[in-house]
Amino acid sequence: MSDTNIIPAFNLFGETSAFPDVVHCERVFDRAGLHDWVISPHRHHQMTQIFHIEQGHARATLDGEEKALKSGEFLYIPTKIVHGFSFQKGTEGLVLSLPSPVVQRVGPRTPALTAWLNTPHHGPLGTAGTQLLNAIAQSYAYTGTFRTQRLIALSNALLVTLAEESDEGAPPNHAPTQQMQRLEALISDHLNEGWGPSEFATALHMTTGHLNRIVKHQTGASLSQFLETTVMTEACRLLAFTRLSVAEVGYRLGYFDPPYFSRRFRARMGETPTRYRARVAGEAG
Repeated sequence: MSDTNIIPAFNLFGETSAFPDVVHCERVFDRAGLHDWVISPHRHHQMTQIFHIEQGHARATLDGEEKALKSGEFLYIPTKIVHGFSFQKGTEGLVLSLPSPVVQRVGPRTPALTAWLNTPHHGPLGTAGTQLLNAIAQSYAYTGTFRTQRLIALSNALLVTLAEESDEGAPPNHAPTQQMQRLEALISDHLNEGWGPSEFATALHMTTGHLNRIVKHQTGASLSQFLETTVMTEACRLLAFTRLSVAEVGYRLGYFDPPYFSRRFRARMGETPTRYRARVAGEAG
């Protein structure tokens, strides 16, 4: 990473240039080979990716959790998840990158589908999914009048197929509502400002009690618990993937009293920030 105090945010698979097309489809070999088969941890704020390993294998990390990808398997990565890869040299497969507007078009939405789309998934890619992914690759090289419509339709069909074939569907009451999606967007925008429940409720034009009931119904946690969990998840990412000091991580997340940040982190995560960083570094090594 060029700046060890920032988690790189890429628009494409290892790139920072603007998104070039309605979707992006490329061979693993063509991209990973340029980076000596290792892609450093990064994330995408407005892009979802699907990896399919056709031949060879890879190790992926998702927010620090390692997953082994074998031939015939796929990996679905929604926005904002910090991920990196180490591929076996010569690995073949496809990488499909979908900007958020394409994913948001999938519908009509059900709670289970929305929950699936917001969560990473890994497993074997069935026949239908393989056929759709190959059709997307073929259509990507196509220059017909309705290329855009075709790529969007096939991409939506692939997402629904992956969700339908998955055994990991979440119960309906765990799906984000429109208000929850707006709340999550506000949290992302104001992560370093130390906003509390009342500020978020005001921004959403509702009372704190009403917002708390929405969050409780959707997540099982109170609004305060949900906010702190979201912030501490980002703290874990910054501790694991940057060289920011513990105090700097706290400042970046709106905690201007370092000891208080350390106490809240320990209460939520079960260990101090320093111990968490050392443990993650030891596991990575």
